[in-house]
Amino acid sequence: MTEKSALKVAVIGAGIFGVSTAVHLARLGAQVTIVSDGPVASGASSRSLAWLNSARKRSAAYHALRIAGLDRYRKFAAGQDCRAWLRLDGGLTWDADNAANQIEEIFRHEQAIGYETRLLAPAEIAAVTPGIDAKAVSRQGAIFNAGEGWVDLPSLIGLLLREFGERGGRIVTDAGAADVVLANGRATGVRTSSGLAIDADAVVVATGPAVPAMAAKAGRRIGDGTTRALLLFSKPVRHPLRAVLNTPRVAIRPTPNGGFALDSAWSEEEVIVRGDGSYEAKPSTIAGLLEEASKVLEGNPKLALESHHMGPKPIPADGEPVIGQLAGIPGYNVVFSHSGATLGLIAGELLADEIVSGEPSPLLEPFRPARFDG
Repeated sequence: MTEKSALKVAVIGAGIFGVSTAVHLARLGAQVTIVSDGPVASGASSRSLAWLNSARKRSAAYHALRIAGLDRYRKFAAGQDCRAWLRLDGGLTWDADNAANQIEEIFRHEQAIGYETRLLAPAEIAAVTPGIDAKAVSRQGAIFNAGEGWVDLPSLIGLLLREFGERGGRIVTDAGAADVVLANGRATGVRTSSGLAIDADAVVVATGPAVPAMAAKAGRRIGDGTTRALLLFSKPVRHPLRAVLNTPRVAIRPTPNGGFALDSAWSEEEVIVRGDGSYEAKPSTIAGLLEEASKVLEGNPKLALESHHMGPKPIPADGEPVIGQLAGIPGYNVVFSHSGATLGLIAGELLADEIVSGEPSPLLEPFRPARFDG
């Protein structure tokens, strides 16, 4: 195997997965180059609510990975001055007041697996976490998960990139579309449409929704459930909300500048995808999402739009992360997941260690790309 100090790795993608993996590789002594088709954090990382959690139901393996992800954020926060853009002030969620309401069932499930959880009646919420209009909460109550939080991904990526540069890492932005170079059945580097060529012992493809199509060029299938994303940022407003809110009509978290980030399933479904691949949000959708947010916030403040971000939301077909080497193609590694914020630090750490050590991580075994083969 290549000596650790001489290992050369090319990372395609400058979102949270690509940058995190690159930094962890650099910490292990690898020579790393990040290549991005556009600016840093301009893809899926720019339109993620970035709720840090392992709430509700998922497979035991996925839950374990997300819990490890939350642990890495706690350790990260203990060693950095990142209070303005990384907060672990809890998450509050409630369901609609109808037959599909699962709040009590989810509460019992979270209790059973040891996830920190409390079931609160509407009138009890204010004493636990501020900023919520109790009248908006369904009569079945809400779950408060104290260990959850949010991160501003561009801020995190910027901090990681500073360390990356200090460790000798190289980053090339606006390089155009990139392809993995294959020779003798393995990945040997990267070539971009701008003419850049990078030789490497290993390649990491962390291009968000483009991962399945890139893997397909190498003859490997990754099930793709990618859909649309719409993230709104409100202008700053004085308000006591600290927790992340996940409600039937809107999800909300604070932002570093005192505004709110908002998304929802219904508003994403209303996003128009034009024939040329561009995205459009109707003014009525934006206004409706701002209004839904106001309804659940204490005092029902009038929210004004500061900016909005649209594009594809990377989601594997089975909902679970896809991390690791493509079957039968040494050196060709991918990271593809919906939960980019929660898994950002842990996925980069584990994948980097695999690449450098050659030893597979037991935590990543259930999430290999090979599960889609055959």
